[in-house]
Amino acid sequence: MQVSLSTTQGLERRLEVQVPPDAFLGAIESRLRDIARNARLKGFRPGKAPLPVVRAQFGPQVREEVLGELMQSSFSEAVSQQQLRPATNPRIDNVVAANETGLSFVATFEVLPEVRIKPLEQIVIEKPQAEITEADLEAMIDSMRRQQPVFTPIERAAEPDDRVTVDFVGTLGGVAFEGGSGTDIPFVVGAGRMLAAFEEGVKGLKAGESRNTEVPFPADYGSANLAGKTAQFAITVKKVEAQSLPEVNDEFVSLFGVKEGGVEAFRKEVRASMEREMEQAVRTQLRRQVMDALYRDNALELPRSLVEETIQELQLEMARRMGVRDASQLPPRDPFEEPARRRVTLGLLMAELIKAQNIQLDRARVQSQLAEIVAAYPNAEEMRRQYLQSPDAMRQIENQVREDQVIDWLLGQVKQVTKASSFKELTRFGSEASTS
Repeated sequence: MQVSLSTTQGLERRLEVQVPPDAFLGAIESRLRDIARNARLKGFRPGKAPLPVVRAQFGPQVREEVLGELMQSSFSEAVSQQQLRPATNPRIDNVVAANETGLSFVATFEVLPEVRIKPLEQIVIEKPQAEITEADLEAMIDSMRRQQPVFTPIERAAEPDDRVTVDFVGTLGGVAFEGGSGTDIPFVVGAGRMLAAFEEGVKGLKAGESRNTEVPFPADYGSANLAGKTAQFAITVKKVEAQSLPEVNDEFVSLFGVKEGGVEAFRKEVRASMEREMEQAVRTQLRRQVMDALYRDNALELPRSLVEETIQELQLEMARRMGVRDASQLPPRDPFEEPARRRVTLGLLMAELIKAQNIQLDRARVQSQLAEIVAAYPNAEEMRRQYLQSPDAMRQIENQVREDQVIDWLLGQVKQVTKASSFKELTRFGSEASTS
């Protein structure tokens, strides 16, 4: 086999491969003989058909099969011979297959760049350090109380945060429309469950009072016959209830699964949960910093094909999150260019670290990760079996564990300096709690 290698531009390579006639024809003849040993042809006993008869019937098919297999094997051999690392599958052109000259073709592809990671000891990252205070604990418990509000019937007019129960009939041009009526419908004023104008329509009403109000529907409303139109609603308030926070007692803590130990056990569990959340937040910040530094300090020339593939993956991921199924409705590619370059670069850098440091997958850690995932399901053992039977699902877990192992190794190489922080800053709980 003859191989000629040339560089076209950047990471793109061009391989011209020539397979001699004897190898090409020999592979065809060998395949035909294999078929002849087992072929069942009319007029002949099994495996007794003459080779010329087998060649006449199977020759064209075998030639195509051998051609494809030989191109694949010869390309792999040529890549190994030239010590190349293809980034993606090659583009095959100029295929010529003749009995006299053998097989020749041109393979064009991009190769992976050479990766040399700069000294990690020069990287400095900040490790947040915080303690959970009693104020943090009380704020968390208050947030949990807001998840279980108590509603008490009142005689005054409805205000924001009150829960109202209403009957209503909606019309367009005096005609009731489908889905525009409701009976005994409860909602919290200001919670955004109903359209803003509808909620405004119940403010100031007491139980037993009614009001007619206009409610404009937004242009992008889900129902086409209502989008951009203004409906009239006749609303009757049947009940108004004030909202308050429940007391932290045995009944309350039982709502969160605490059956023994009462309030004291509940507070301990909440604190332990907050500790785990804070540890994860610290881990996330350290991971982000070390990955940012790795990406910043180790710029690579990237295979364009890998970047384009990754852009498409990111577009599809975004489309799935948006509920878009039509491929023609994918979000524009430009915003995904830099994230794709980052993902490809870090993937190459991580792969190099795994190879250079001989980081072996920690199977015990994989099982621990699997156990943590399935524990969230009521049928944990059944989910465990499903994961174990799914190569793709297990591969995702293994990839995550392997990445975590690399992060652990990196964190042991870089310089860490402590930075005073708080539970609110680390988890952003404070801003979320204040707006809930």
